[in-house]
Amino acid sequence: MGRCWLVGVLIVLGCASLLGTVGVEGYPSEDLVVRLPGQPNVGFVQYAGYVDVDVKHGRSLFYYFVEAEQDPHNKPLTLWLNGGPGCSSMGGGAFTELGPFYPKGDGRGLRINSKSWNKASNILFVESPAGVGWSYSNTTSDYNSGDASTANDMYLFMLKWYEKFPSYRSRELFLTGESYAGHYIPQLTNALLDHNAHSTGFKFNIKGVAIGNPLLRLDRDAPATYEYFWSHGMISDEIGLAIMNNCDFDDYAYASPHNVSHSCNDAMYEANLVVGNYINNYDVILDVCYPSIVEQELRLKKMKALHANRTNLPYSWSMCSPVLNYSDTDGNIDILPILKRIVQNHIPVWVFSGDQDSVVPLLGSRSLIRELAHELKFKITVPYGAWFHKGQVGGWVTEYGNLLTFATVRGAAHMVPYAQPSRALHLFSSFVRGRRLPNTTRPSIDE
Repeated sequence: MGRCWLVGVLIVLGCASLLGTVGVEGYPSEDLVVRLPGQPNVGFVQYAGYVDVDVKHGRSLFYYFVEAEQDPHNKPLTLWLNGGPGCSSMGGGAFTELGPFYPKGDGRGLRINSKSWNKASNILFVESPAGVGWSYSNTTSDYNSGDASTANDMYLFMLKWYEKFPSYRSRELFLTGESYAGHYIPQLTNALLDHNAHSTGFKFNIKGVAIGNPLLRLDRDAPATYEYFWSHGMISDEIGLAIMNNCDFDDYAYASPHNVSHSCNDAMYEANLVVGNYINNYDVILDVCYPSIVEQELRLKKMKALHANRTNLPYSWSMCSPVLNYSDTDGNIDILPILKRIVQNHIPVWVFSGDQDSVVPLLGSRSLIRELAHELKFKITVPYGAWFHKGQVGGWVTEYGNLLTFATVRGAAHMVPYAQPSRALHLFSSFVRGRRLPNTTRPSIDE
């Protein structure tokens, strides 16, 4: 789509260190972001730059780090990854969803996001894997990647990022993301747990994992889409029954989703035909003419700063990578055993779902988390019921064994912080503070 405003901000940030401003002591002054183009005045500090994960191959991951709005030295560190696979944590998380700024409607500046997650935590956004956003490799074959290499590179990234920001090594660490980050985040956490198990020195201080509308197990998440269509009146009883009777989703594969019977294929084709092209599957109540995320991307691409594109990449920045050749089979990996290990290490796991998403609907996620709790022999510690935000129902929540939480966010889409920023911030604040979502209409400290 060409370089626009986000690219502009990235290049300006690349020049920011030339202004001679000194960063916080102990932090890399060369990565200090002095000011974004059109940025309002703020009291927190921003950094951006590269971390080399393979010097020999010339492979580097790009990051954007935003300190907490207040009292950053006493707040945790939260990593956020977008999914795809291959979509940008800058264009998505940082500047569309939960970062401190949004592009103005005219694309000529930034406005403050009053519901930014840096109200509750220091936030680290990373473009992962190499080939996504401004992350790159000088070895073309590195763009052939998958879950294992992505997790390993992020593990190396975290170790080396702590070298840049040593005061965060002992800080509480929360690992978060959405969509295909349902693969990224648990597998990264698994790698960090492996490190902790073998290290006699530094250990990652992992305090929680939270993933939104996550792909967890394809054979359950795929049929949930059609169940969602039927339950929301988007397809007929006849089509819904045809899919239930003719489709064996045990054979449904990420690489070849139509590796199923002709009758199943026909039923799914009919379902998609009836739903039509005038529905945003990521947010079924959103009118397609609404500017939404697509137009937001066009505005974002007018930016150009953040110490990015240091090697003059031969392709333009885009919301989802044009060069990444990601494994077409890794989407079939069952993430539940990894979540089981994380919970068994006494790390809380929250799975949250925007209830207007038909792509990875709450129906699959909810049943998978319930089954995981049953396998762990966890008892229900919070019965399924409404949670409240500002006197209204924010969604529904249940908890198992004091460690495993499933929550919906009412009125939210696939990108929960974008669709329901206030409710999303309440959920995130509760998560990092180790608090349950409130079950009364009385205001809580997270509001």
